[in-house]
Amino acid sequence: MLLTVRHGDALPLQSIRADLELHPEKLKSGPLAVLHEITDRMVDQYLEVATMLAEDVNQIEDEVFDDEIPASASRMYFVKRELIEFRRTVWPLVEPLDRLAKGAVPFVSADSALLFADVRDHLLKVIDEVDTLNALMDAALHANLSLIQVKQNEDMRKISSWIAIGAVPTMIAGIYGMNFEHMPELETQYGYYVVVGLLAAVSYGLFRLFRKNEWL
Repeated sequence: MLLTVRHGDALPLQSIRADLELHPEKLKSGPLAVLHEITDRMVDQYLEVATMLAEDVNQIEDEVFDDEIPASASRMYFVKRELIEFRRTVWPLVEPLDRLAKGAVPFVSADSALLFADVRDHLLKVIDEVDTLNALMDAALHANLSLIQVKQNEDMRKISSWIAIGAVPTMIAGIYGMNFEHMPELETQYGYYVVVGLLAAVSYGLFRLFRKNEWL
């Protein structure tokens, strides 16, 4: 007799029962055959989940490394959390499957142990895949953080460049705005045009300098 407890409909048992009834030779092992079929189907579902997670990680890698544009941090952390939770869900199944594969459980024959060993190997493959995806996500997170910092530095350079360009006319206008009584430049006929031309020349020179250094 085999008793199963499930939460939700993640693994419908009707199909398992139908498949076993179509292959009576599998039922010769009794409850062990049913247990093997359930764990085998479960691990197969884990493989499907790992495949879907791999697609998400590959998409994030493409966004980060190919376009060199910072990806959505919330999406990256969501995928990272899914990987951690998935591994936490899968890992506890290793020990019981290992005991079944080694025949350390009463009434487990050598043939049944081989079947459970195959399921255990598939489960370890899933865990290895999740560990690889987790490492790739760590690399993507670090690369994305670097891209964000580079983007912020570029923005700061642009802001600093425009501030520097605007500081020159602000400084000169501030000097002439003090309204001192003796300012010889105010009495010249073309003083205004000279000052405006000088401001334009200096501002344009700074603009060209910053553009040459790729700050703008």
